Amino acid sequence: MFAPRDPDEYLLESERRVIRVRRHWASLAWQVFEAVALLAVCVMISYLLRDISQAWLFQNILWYAALAVMLRFVYQVIEWWVERIVVTDKRFMMTTGVFTTKVLMMPISKVTDLTYKRTATGRVFGYGTMVVESAGQIQALNNIEYLPRPEQVYDAISELVFGDKKAQAERFSMIKAQRLARSTKRARKPVS
Repeated sequence: MFAPRDPDEYLLESERRVIRVRRHWASLAWQVFEAVALLAVCVMISYLLRDISQAWLFQNILWYAALAVMLRFVYQVIEWWVERIVVTDKRFMMTTGVFTTKVLMMPISKVTDLTYKRTATGRVFGYGTMVVESAGQIQALNNIEYLPRPEQVYDAISELVFGDKKAQAERFSMIKAQRLARSTKRARKPVS
């Protein structure tokens, strides 16, 4: 009821999911630093106020502020966890939101240019930035930062956008037939 929907629920029957990832954990680096720094400041101020009379009020306020910092950090981690980037053979899709789900979408057919950038820290930790350009428009999925395994994602998307459509259709029909055969086999299997 309160859990966000699975991004696969937005896919059409005729769509084939190619990629499904969440942003790299490095996207949370600033939030971790911020939370640790604010908690350290709260502890330091609380330690400095311990000998002052009537400091209990300030210390209570400090610890409630520390609790608010932790709750904010937990919310940011949950928000990162539920955000998914999905690429199918027909579109790019990104689902976000903990309480209110937002689905961003761009058809693959609109993609005119694909660029990926990888900084030195991105190479060390394994993430990159994908820039997706469409025919003269700035789309919602224009700049996808902290993308894990960017070379593999770039190659897969390049194949979808610029590759042989007939070969993709044949491969998709074969995958669909294999899935159907497996699901039929499981349905016939007797339950012990």
